[in-house]
Amino acid sequence: MFSICIRLIVSFFFALFASCNTFADEDAKRWLAGDHHIHSWYSVGYDYEQDPPKPERGGDAVYQITTNNIMAKYYGLTWTVVTDHGGPNHSEVNRLWAYPELLTSRKALPDMVQFFGMEINSPGADHASLIIPYSDVERDQLADLERRFDRRESWPDDRSRNNPSIMLEALNYMSKQEHPPVVIANHPSRSMLIPGNYGLYDPAELRAWNDAAPNVAIGMAGAPGHQAAQLVKFARGAYRAQPTLGGFDRMTAILGGFWDSMLAEGRHFWITANSDSHIHYTQGGIDFWPGEYSKTYVYAESNPADILAALRGGHIFVTTGDLISELYVDVSTEQGSAMIGGSLTDNRYPLEVTVRIRLRDPEGNNPYGTDPSVHHVDLIKGSITDSVKDPKTDSHEAMVEKRFNRRHWRRDGELISMAHKLSIEGPTYFRVRGTNTQEKEPKPDPLEENPWEDLWFYSNPVFVR
Repeated sequence: MFSICIRLIVSFFFALFASCNTFADEDAKRWLAGDHHIHSWYSVGYDYEQDPPKPERGGDAVYQITTNNIMAKYYGLTWTVVTDHGGPNHSEVNRLWAYPELLTSRKALPDMVQFFGMEINSPGADHASLIIPYSDVERDQLADLERRFDRRESWPDDRSRNNPSIMLEALNYMSKQEHPPVVIANHPSRSMLIPGNYGLYDPAELRAWNDAAPNVAIGMAGAPGHQAAQLVKFARGAYRAQPTLGGFDRMTAILGGFWDSMLAEGRHFWITANSDSHIHYTQGGIDFWPGEYSKTYVYAESNPADILAALRGGHIFVTTGDLISELYVDVSTEQGSAMIGGSLTDNRYPLEVTVRIRLRDPEGNNPYGTDPSVHHVDLIKGSITDSVKDPKTDSHEAMVEKRFNRRHWRRDGELISMAHKLSIEGPTYFRVRGTNTQEKEPKPDPLEENPWEDLWFYSNPVFVR
């Protein structure tokens, strides 16, 4: 039955979009949902009986690139990134196999933005999404980066490639390219064994990445993939040692934690969400389809350059379970205003500030068949200080400045609006989160929990400098 549905969807979208003009009528900025971490059958397995090992399609993920993008379109995405992870000589798999199939998918769905990329095995760290800009050299650009820097590319295995200094070299190299890519650290706390004892990622390393190439190493996955794992009685996000909190990584979800410590430095270090789709949970995997559960929204025109610019600029909010579909956070003074990802400069302190929040709580059912409603919205603020002396710093004094619920907001159909005035004593950042639960802080996710009943959204910050 499932395969029949897939064939029907494929036929429908091929017929619907075959005559469409690429990126037509897309000259206005709006919130565009996407996913930067999607695996296809080019996340291969290997026959190690051969030398060099022979790549075999479908070894780790099973769907074709076009299938992934058709399902992404079905679940409301307008942009995606193919991010297969590598092994011995995988650069040739991407160059000779994956790229031609991506071109086919682009022709099949011409009004979707489909980036070429990969999940790089980062030297000295965990995996990261590597997003290549559209260009005439995108295939060769990715092949070059994978050959040079992916720690698993070489055969025989060269363990000297697994060195943090090589990743810094890679980021510096990328930042100077004609078409600089984007790098987003994936599932940053998944390898953490105990709180404070970081695994393959640690605060100092992510600071070093952002220092080396702030236009490339732009942030981390706030909400990791594998969110369907609980539906098959596995740890949400595959976070087995230290669970996710409301489906979000500890580096993001802990108020006054690592992310707040980065924002307190005034860093442009953003959060995203993704599916990490390999195999759907109904077919033996632990994943949702791209866009079925998690969405990264960027405020952009629907073209590749503007979407990448919005990612770099932090014009991003993330949500799970289609809890909301639009979010506007406007911070204003007498001198002007700024929105998500933006900065407002005003050095007259104390300073009167007004924060206005508008969101769309969409009517109708999500893919699970329920219509979740926002229970409360938190306005979070933290002071902006100098750069930290210790790059291992993972805490900062951030606070919930105002908690809004239906008593505090105005509703007009799907639109909810609220505002708060306050006085600040110095440079400050503001960010927003919300949930359909009654939890004041997101709680650790137990195995028996239904992820569709524990939904959150997070904005990226607005700075007042």
